[in-house]
Amino acid sequence: MASNPGGVDELNAAALVAGLRTYFRSGTTAELSWRRQQLRQLRRMLAENEPRFLQVLRQDLHKAPQEGFMTEVSALYGDIDHALKHLKKWARLRRASTPIVAQPAKSYVQPEPLGVVLIIGAWNYPLQLLLSPLVPAIAAGNCAVLKPSELAPATSALVAELLPRYLDRDAFTCVEGAVPETTALLEQRWDHILYTGGGRVGKIVMAAAARHLTPVTLELGGKSPCIVADDANMEIAARRIAWGKFTNAGQTCIAPDYLLCTERTAERLLPAIEQATREMFGDDPQRSADYGRIVNRAHAERLAGFLADGDVIFGGQVDVEERYVAPTLMRNVSVEAAVMQEEIFGPILPVVVLDDFSKVEEFVNGREKPLALYVFTEDDSTADRVLSRCSSGNACINDCMMFMTAHDLPFGGVGSSGMGAYHGEHGFRTFSHFKAVMKRRSILDLDLRYAPFNARKFKLLRLLR
Repeated sequence: MASNPGGVDELNAAALVAGLRTYFRSGTTAELSWRRQQLRQLRRMLAENEPRFLQVLRQDLHKAPQEGFMTEVSALYGDIDHALKHLKKWARLRRASTPIVAQPAKSYVQPEPLGVVLIIGAWNYPLQLLLSPLVPAIAAGNCAVLKPSELAPATSALVAELLPRYLDRDAFTCVEGAVPETTALLEQRWDHILYTGGGRVGKIVMAAAARHLTPVTLELGGKSPCIVADDANMEIAARRIAWGKFTNAGQTCIAPDYLLCTERTAERLLPAIEQATREMFGDDPQRSADYGRIVNRAHAERLAGFLADGDVIFGGQVDVEERYVAPTLMRNVSVEAAVMQEEIFGPILPVVVLDDFSKVEEFVNGREKPLALYVFTEDDSTADRVLSRCSSGNACINDCMMFMTAHDLPFGGVGSSGMGAYHGEHGFRTFSHFKAVMKRRSILDLDLRYAPFNARKFKLLRLLR
């Protein structure tokens, strides 16, 4: 089944899913050899077209080639290589104990693919967030429909062009389009839906899935706090915070959304963040080949509106026509202001100064559970205390976003920041059903469970329980 760059309506979507389901039922995708071949083909697609992928990422988001490689292409190579290395172990039967009343028998858990899954990608990392979930979907033996974001049209078009050239056309398809196409897809019955994006659309996806009792993985977002203690290494913290916040022009769901620190820390940290930002992008980031752009004019205008919510102490320049918003630090921001109520999703970092560091947990817990939580401190007990008292989808101590590089860590949200997880074996589990199996033999058929019941049987049952 070829990709559908022209989009689909509800009728075509139904036929598309029916075709994929027929192919899934053929049993082809269950074979580990087929799964390995498809993973290798996906890697080949990336390797043979790497310059083109970096080019479209530049076109859509002004990503520097090195940034595009580091955060998207290289990450996918790692996902694929990890899956190929561990697939046999992930797909193995898992032995389980068998009670004496069921002997002789063998009990085990058998992973099996779910069937036909829908993966809805996001525009901010339009390649990685679309293909990274595809890796465990393939590894688990599923067929899949990919729906790339229409807000990254160049990347979307390239994936739609290349996918049928490299992967099994009967098992995988890419549907381009916007709201009508996504709506048509969501009307269908899927065996799993993985959606990456905002909470508003996440609720729409979940409601559509509920009509068919389809399980969902929702990778959403939220306001991820970055807590900096007085004892933190300010130079290292500043550099890592600036990188985490201003990579991809701040359009990262796990980017630090706001800083929490005391006045003593702010006096040392904020000049260091400004200096680190200048070292990365120069005195005028708009002229830097390494600094990204906002995805479209509407988002640039939305971000510009936040600048009135406090005092800009660094940056603040906006060129809506060029979709440019400068790396920006803000102070004296009301917690009721829009910049502190909405997920920023851009290169604006408000600073919340507390009079006592012990209040950080209260501040974080007074808001929705974030997708990520960052703590910079040299004191393990401080970090442990914050992490034990504050819930978040993911967390990192003394860095930002780097947990994404660990293939054995699950990536997912909690509460309003999402549900479910993927990456590595956790992704394999997301796209698999673990079936309980007991294999018995036709000998030694104890009569304890059969009527008529009597005192002897009752006594034996008590002994064997």
